[in-house]
Amino acid sequence: MARVDFKLPEDFLKRLSRLSEKTDRIIPKVLAAGAEVVESKVRKNLQGVIGNQTKGESRSTGELLESLGTTPSRIDRDGNYNVKIGFSEPRKDGSSNAKIANILEYGRSNQAAKPFLKPAKTSSRKECLDAMQEQFQRELEQI
Repeated sequence: MARVDFKLPEDFLKRLSRLSEKTDRIIPKVLAAGAEVVESKVRKNLQGVIGNQTKGESRSTGELLESLGTTPSRIDRDGNYNVKIGFSEPRKDGSSNAKIANILEYGRSNQAAKPFLKPAKTSSRKECLDAMQEQFQRELEQI
């Protein structure tokens, strides 16, 4: 039976080992780069739908837009890194930002839907992946 041995270059092996040691530092930076792209798209879409096409004068206080943000990356119980883009709670008047965002996104019986989250998700996917790959390449170059 034939046998084949592959010898990888020494510098390549060293870089791989350094990469594995630094993944806990690299992954949050890569996720933050992608989240920045998506958050800016959500913010832009939200600004476009607030107070737009209303029957009466808009009662927007700007509080929903101000509460939009991104969490730092965290590791869940399965060992996966997560970053969330959403709204901080509660509002000054005691109601929920998530409830207001849901009403804007899906509408209600007397208010038409004005989607801003789903379009942001679909339109920013490629740009987000590109930003994450670019950040990952920058991190690799530093190793």
